[in-house]
Amino acid sequence: MDQVRIFALGGLDENGKNMYIVEVNEAIFVIEAGIKFPDTEQLGVEFIIPDFTYLIENKERIKGIFITHGHDDVVAALPYLLKQIKAPVYTGALTANIIHDMLKKEGVKGVKINRISRSSVQRIGGVKVRTFPMTHAYPDNFGVAIMSDQGAIVYTGEFIIDYDMLSEQYICDLNELSDIGKSGVLCLLSESQGVERSGHTAPNHRITNLIEPIFEKNNGRILISVYRQSLYRVIEIIEICKRMNKQIYFHDKELRQLLKQLEDIKYYQVPRELEMKEWNFSDEVEDVVIVISGSGKNLFRTMNNIANHEDSRVSFRPSDTIIMASPVVSGTEMEATDMENDIYKEGGHIFSLSSKTVLSMHPSSEDLKMMLYLFKPKYYIPVKGEYRHLVMNANLGTSMGYSPDRILILDNGQIATFENTVLKSVSTHLQLEDTLIDGKENWDVTGVVLKDRETLSTDGVMIVGVGVNMKTKKVINGPDVQTRGLIYLKDADYIVKEVAAIIEGCIEAAVKEKRYDNLTVRGDARDKITKYLMKETGKRPMVLPVIMEINVG
Repeated sequence: MDQVRIFALGGLDENGKNMYIVEVNEAIFVIEAGIKFPDTEQLGVEFIIPDFTYLIENKERIKGIFITHGHDDVVAALPYLLKQIKAPVYTGALTANIIHDMLKKEGVKGVKINRISRSSVQRIGGVKVRTFPMTHAYPDNFGVAIMSDQGAIVYTGEFIIDYDMLSEQYICDLNELSDIGKSGVLCLLSESQGVERSGHTAPNHRITNLIEPIFEKNNGRILISVYRQSLYRVIEIIEICKRMNKQIYFHDKELRQLLKQLEDIKYYQVPRELEMKEWNFSDEVEDVVIVISGSGKNLFRTMNNIANHEDSRVSFRPSDTIIMASPVVSGTEMEATDMENDIYKEGGHIFSLSSKTVLSMHPSSEDLKMMLYLFKPKYYIPVKGEYRHLVMNANLGTSMGYSPDRILILDNGQIATFENTVLKSVSTHLQLEDTLIDGKENWDVTGVVLKDRETLSTDGVMIVGVGVNMKTKKVINGPDVQTRGLIYLKDADYIVKEVAAIIEGCIEAAVKEKRYDNLTVRGDARDKITKYLMKETGKRPMVLPVIMEINVG
């Protein structure tokens, strides 16, 4: 009988960075490759991706990477993975286009992107894999069932249960889910982010009934912000404009491209008579709906630029009606607050949709119960969410009659091994380190760079430069002392003199004891200067000694 192993490289006890691994014998299947946004104290970090070490070490065993939809938390880390391994990708038509553009931008070549139906059955690496349609904020979304002779390993993806959808690309067929359940499910992996909410998510995920009255009462400009990838809400906004015959301008180039891709694959078309193209738009136009979009913090930064008159296309006016159609998410609170403050300073008013009023398109408790009812798994693994969400999802399973030994709350890297349809072990752990992305490159997963940035932001920096004779090592220039963010040098002349004396003393002692080495002396000077500054100022700045060896002939 097949051996099955299930674990996560990200997505457990955190929001985002989703990556789940299913192994059937030697075949490895990767599901999702997402990012998460950093905490505010992680200075300069753009986002965080999973640790790919295990996948790189076992790259020959990877049979396929499944990306269920086009949101950043499940796809944005994919280019970084595919720079290091080459494995076929399986996804829907729209997401495939998104991935193609991402890989092209990052210069990744030689990757086969398989465009698959939301409802499909195929054999990959000798293993039968079935996909099934699920409803989410992004069209083309699907779940994955990997078939082993122990039963199916089912990953629901992100979903809600809704029977009244915008188009067929959002529809979920519950009959397919039931069919998989009847075939026998070994383990169900289901997301947990919305588990605290009672009832079903639908219809409270819709914003139309909340924002349409605002549209009706305002004849001037409307600025409405929405996450770029929340296509369901973007289409809701367009449909309101269609009914009210309001022109619409999409501020974000990437959203315009995304809507063009929707049209190209015949999913949805923005009415041509309503859309104001970039070359026809001006900041003086009055009766227009301006859609401001972005991802994560960038959405609020863009709104902030508009409020401060720093945007090249749109400048805020007190007469504008502003609607925040995308509630604040974890990691963006500071930017959202700054944006709101700046708008109110300019005399504006904001209609903000609360996350308690407008539910994100993730399953609430009754949606999750529906999955357990339809799939009837032998084991249940809550995924996607902070630890309290995982626990609450587990408790929901016990309320449905599952015994605690059939529900697994795992850590990232903790491997659940199944043999003969029975859980064999959860004792094996992979050692994982988050990979921090700063701009386009990943760096130092141990956080040394991050620690340096923290030091610079709190205690400042001191640079001590001195020139020495290359042959004799006697000081012939300096020392010159410069600081930033530490002290005002004119008010601390005695500190400057003492620091200069310390570095000169370190050089002279090393020469006298015939142990001079540029790197070693700089290290000695740094340690002694740091201790002195701590004693005198109470701060521990970054100290950078520079010893230039000059050839004087």
